[in-house]
Amino acid sequence: MAADPETRRDRVAEEDDESRPRQRYVLDETGFDEVPKKYRKYYRKWKGPGDPLAPNEIVCPVCKVVIRSTRELRPGDRVYCMACFTRFSVSRNETGALEASIEY
Repeated sequence: MAADPETRRDRVAEEDDESRPRQRYVLDETGFDEVPKKYRKYYRKWKGPGDPLAPNEIVCPVCKVVIRSTRELRPGDRVYCMACFTRFSVSRNETGALEASIEY
């Protein structure tokens, strides 16, 4: 019996992610004032479900703040939210979007 095309497509997409280099991003100040000034460019306020996230952004599941990285985020990456002191890992959900899983 042949492999499920959806599963095969997901596997090919994951292999493509691993083989290509990560994109780099230049971050600018967003006015987020809940962390020290030095780290403000790495955070921004989330505007709700209609707010599109870039490949270098993920929403903290605890405090609903968008965490920004200078590199493209991929499943398996670990991210820290300085606003609520939570560490989580990045994974993909059923729709293929990035989501955060709390570690501690």
